[in-house]
Amino acid sequence: MSKGRVTVVDIAHAAGVSKSTVSLVLQGSPLVNEATRAKVNAVIRDLGYVYNRAAANLRQTASSKIIGIVVNDLTNSFFAELAVGVDMVVQSAGYVQFLSNTGESIDRQREVIASMREHGISGLIISPARGTEAADFKPLVASGIPVVLTVRNISGAKVSSLLSDNRMGAAQAVAHLAGLGHRRIAFLGGFPDTAVFEDRLKGFRDGLAAAGLPFAEELIVGSAPSRAGGVEAIERAMLIAERPTAALCFNDAVAFGVCDGLRARRMEPGADFAVIGFDDVIEAKTAVPALTTVNVDPQGMGRRAAQLLMKQINAGKAEPEAIVGAVRLVVRQSCGAGMKNQQWRNAV
Repeated sequence: MSKGRVTVVDIAHAAGVSKSTVSLVLQGSPLVNEATRAKVNAVIRDLGYVYNRAAANLRQTASSKIIGIVVNDLTNSFFAELAVGVDMVVQSAGYVQFLSNTGESIDRQREVIASMREHGISGLIISPARGTEAADFKPLVASGIPVVLTVRNISGAKVSSLLSDNRMGAAQAVAHLAGLGHRRIAFLGGFPDTAVFEDRLKGFRDGLAAAGLPFAEELIVGSAPSRAGGVEAIERAMLIAERPTAALCFNDAVAFGVCDGLRARRMEPGADFAVIGFDDVIEAKTAVPALTTVNVDPQGMGRRAAQLLMKQINAGKAEPEAIVGAVRLVVRQSCGAGMKNQQWRNAV
């Protein structure tokens, strides 16, 4: 078999049929009997071949000018900002961006990636859906398509990654809350089966340990990493016998939901309960109260991911690189900093 991309000739050789027969199968022609069609399709699956419809229609020999970007939750404004950052770079390089949302569905993710490959994408930037495994990237790696993972990493994927220093950011946030006098600090929101949750929880525990505070399992309340998830998380946290007085939220979307949930209980974020988010999306600065959060710079992350991808495309090879971006705590009003004579106490 030829090295690099799998070709129609490779399929024909492995299936023991002619190149023209393989082409007819790819085109869905009724001229091929079902037994032969099944055999060819089995080989196509085994070798990870994807029919490039754009190439077939246009007879192109040059690579496309299309970059695929796949995210797990486009309802979270973080990913919209990330996509804007990607577009800034790819547009100036003469490429267009194909954006797709998986909604955390593995099946949907596989469908959109297959469709993007059919249209001849030159590279892929992806924040993978929950449950994605390293094996899901094998066909892309085998075909030489550069891939950059963002936000979520997949161990053993053998592709490039651009992540944030989640652990450090969470530790900084907890240190700040402890410095304000809080002793019962919760960690709210996020799916516990994701690497990002794991890293931020480790940072949360680091911050507690550094402040000499005990870790309490009941103060870890997982939920969907969304505004609705934040409302649910704070409602559950308020049922704890010894309530928290502050929370580090998995992301800004959860933090906004926590603020909504507090107000529903006639509690004011920043005055009656301290809230810190994670990401620093555009709305964080204009929220009321303005959200204290760990700045990840979503647009900047998108630009860096696109620059890394373009570097690999231009080099003609996908040498995996792992980059971890720095973060910083941005202190605003939602954590209660700067309030005079604020006495934090456990709610009963």
